[in-house]
Amino acid sequence: MAGATPETAASLPYHEPDVVTILVQTSFLLLLNVVNAALDRIVYCGLLGQVLIGIAWGSPGANWLSIGVEETIVQLGYLGLILLVYEGGLHTSFQSLKANLILSSGVALTGIAVPIGVSYTLQGLLDATPVQAFAAGAALCSTSLGTTFTVLGASGLSASRLGVVLTSAAMMDDVAGLVMVQVISNLGGDGFSWPTVVRPVLVSVSFAVLVPLTCLFVVKPVTVWSNHYRKAHPSSQLNTLSQRTQTVFTVHTLLLIGLVAGATYAGTSNLFAAYIAGATISWWDSEVPHPVHGREINKTDAGDPESTPTMQPTTDNTDNVAPSTASSPPRSAQASNCQHRSEDTSGSAIYQRYYHPAVSRILQPLFFASIGFSIPITRMFRGAIVWRGIIYTVLMAFGKLGCGLWLVRFSLGPAKDIVNRVLRKIKLPSIPHLCGKSDRVASPPRASHVGATESNAIAQQICSSPNPAKPFSLHPPLILALAMCARGEIGFLLSGVAEANGIFSTTGTTSSEPSDLFLVVTWAIVLCTIIGPLGVGLSVRRVRKLQGRKNEQQEGAGRDVLGVWGVE
Repeated sequence: MAGATPETAASLPYHEPDVVTILVQTSFLLLLNVVNAALDRIVYCGLLGQVLIGIAWGSPGANWLSIGVEETIVQLGYLGLILLVYEGGLHTSFQSLKANLILSSGVALTGIAVPIGVSYTLQGLLDATPVQAFAAGAALCSTSLGTTFTVLGASGLSASRLGVVLTSAAMMDDVAGLVMVQVISNLGGDGFSWPTVVRPVLVSVSFAVLVPLTCLFVVKPVTVWSNHYRKAHPSSQLNTLSQRTQTVFTVHTLLLIGLVAGATYAGTSNLFAAYIAGATISWWDSEVPHPVHGREINKTDAGDPESTPTMQPTTDNTDNVAPSTASSPPRSAQASNCQHRSEDTSGSAIYQRYYHPAVSRILQPLFFASIGFSIPITRMFRGAIVWRGIIYTVLMAFGKLGCGLWLVRFSLGPAKDIVNRVLRKIKLPSIPHLCGKSDRVASPPRASHVGATESNAIAQQICSSPNPAKPFSLHPPLILALAMCARGEIGFLLSGVAEANGIFSTTGTTSSEPSDLFLVVTWAIVLCTIIGPLGVGLSVRRVRKLQGRKNEQQEGAGRDVLGVWGVE
């Protein structure tokens, strides 16, 4: 019948892919992993190779992958990004997070304000309007979360104090960047709607406030009640299910999916929700008591023999293990402890067992390859675009490098002596820290004079001190600044929205050819995403070399290269 729409097929016809498709996709996946492993081994930034593979195989390069395949890779890669951010939340140390919240906020605000302010130089470079300059700065104010967590994982700094500050600041920049998406979308429309701009901010703040309150006043009491019930009924179905890794995996996955879906429908970042999900599980593992082998463990009561497990192995000598109670036979205690370790149900253990293989080998490589799909490499090499892009890249790199100044030790010279004399005459009352009372911690004693347990306790106190000493070297500020330099996915999203809405166009309308301003911004995003991880990798390599030389010369004693910022 004329004008009738075709009926939807009942099923997708199965066709065997041709050998060329098989070879292209096989080489794509294999090279993503080979290049990542090679570059991670050399400079801890294998993700750069994955971006280049995406450029070469995708639409910007040889165009060996069809549009449908590229869209599928983008979708699967974004799942990898969500899980990368979720893993970052699992590694969150709450003592360090609370102690460094003000510092992280300062780093984040610097990373947002300076790039936006410096972007107004585009008014001279490309005759950009103030609105165009703001949109470009908004695209460059974000920090790539996927790049951040990948670099921290490759360098081994995820759980360090430096990693906590960097993660928190990058997350704040990301939330600000996603708010900018709404702002830029409204700038390109007919009218400016305040609700669509304010809504992501209010929803993000609500998530950041309501989730911790729910954990404290709902999750923790329910967990304590469950612990008492499980201790009173060790053979109950609840106790049996709670000890299974499959049960914990299901609960963790439902929490992640629920928060991500809720945040998306509410109007805020699903990446922010993924981080909160991981951080919530980390809090539950570390701050809430749990029964183990019929006893309830609480990290605050580690010295109480009634609240500790039957075995407490030391970290420096696994062969020298002593039972904490005389009534527990060593052999049975060791067997019980081995069983407990084999059934570890912490968030990190569940992630490593169920998620990590797929994320590290498939989803994460696909995500960074999908970034390569977004780079219009064939349009970027006009002379006027190249030199303007390089200049703007330098300005944007310095905009983020300013974040490292928060960790730089400045010498005040004679002014320092005057300030010290004035402060000695004025007796100021002690002001408790916003997140709890904390005292300054002195430098740890030499490792040869303390046991492993005491060293770990001192390191934890140093890491959670709200007033850390400034680093003596420039390595911590440099690593922080370079890691903040990478833009990545949020930058491409913001610049793409601005280009699609005609903001970057001189006529204010969309066109089939990319505008000059869009290409200049793309240059800055690409080069910053290369410079940041590469610089971090080289810096970490230098730090490890210096640390190894120090250990050889001083036999493991003395000050670490990163100082308190490398403490886990």
